[in-house]
Amino acid sequence: MTWTLSAFADEAGSGADDQVAALHRAGIKHVDLRKAEGHNVATLPMDLAERVKQKLDAGGITVAMFGSPLGKIDIADDVQSDLDKLDHLGKLADLFGCRDVRMFSYYNKHDAPKAKWQIESFDRMRRLRDHAGKLGLVLYHENEKGIFGDRCPEIELMAAELRDGNTFRLIFDFDNFNQSDDDVWDNWQRLHNVTDAFHLKDSNTDNQHVPVGQGNGQILRILTDAAERGWSGPLSLEPHLKRSLAVLDTNPHGKTHQAFTDMSPADTFQTAAEAAIELIGQIKGVGI
Repeated sequence: MTWTLSAFADEAGSGADDQVAALHRAGIKHVDLRKAEGHNVATLPMDLAERVKQKLDAGGITVAMFGSPLGKIDIADDVQSDLDKLDHLGKLADLFGCRDVRMFSYYNKHDAPKAKWQIESFDRMRRLRDHAGKLGLVLYHENEKGIFGDRCPEIELMAAELRDGNTFRLIFDFDNFNQSDDDVWDNWQRLHNVTDAFHLKDSNTDNQHVPVGQGNGQILRILTDAAERGWSGPLSLEPHLKRSLAVLDTNPHGKTHQAFTDMSPADTFQTAAEAAIELIGQIKGVGI
């Protein structure tokens, strides 16, 4: 069984040249394109996008997923801004040969009742899902602390009401569940049948980000079980070991581990990549 490993290489460097160099150093051939040349991919101007594509092509790097910020606004904000970003990603899809789009499920900054938060979030996600279908795109929802879908019960609701396996799918982010104080293994037992992708990110008891396998995410145990179940799908390395510009743009949770504060973003990315590749190598019957 072969799994495809990609990475958020903007954590190694802000420019496409730096990202390609980091991916080469790590031995990773796929990127989750989130930020390049000063722009998130959802607003990346077409002329810059074409230059980024040329650099990726020259480096033999393909785009596995667009790391968009869709759904990282408040339920009181105008959803049209997300629909506009989705339209732009539709234009980039043919250029980069990528149809997959990472997304989220909205903040509730004004403390609306939970029921209203759910109704508004689900309505917005349905609109995005339907529009993505028209554009030939596939949305992947990432669980993240502070948005509607941050804990297991909310993800189960999403799986029942939104996930269709076609235009709306679900990412299992180990670290984000840990940051939300969920039992990550228990979540996997409840969500394995509806998990379409993994984000490889880890943190310890003190919520400090650490290389995968060194925290509370139970990543080796869960990926081993996934392999035994015959799971397949995207694996995306999202290190968060250092507060790089790309990470700061995500409004990250958790803390930076002191061991990585004096390292460069490129070196912390390499450390994270080595740990992820070593961990995957321990899973029987799986190659990358």
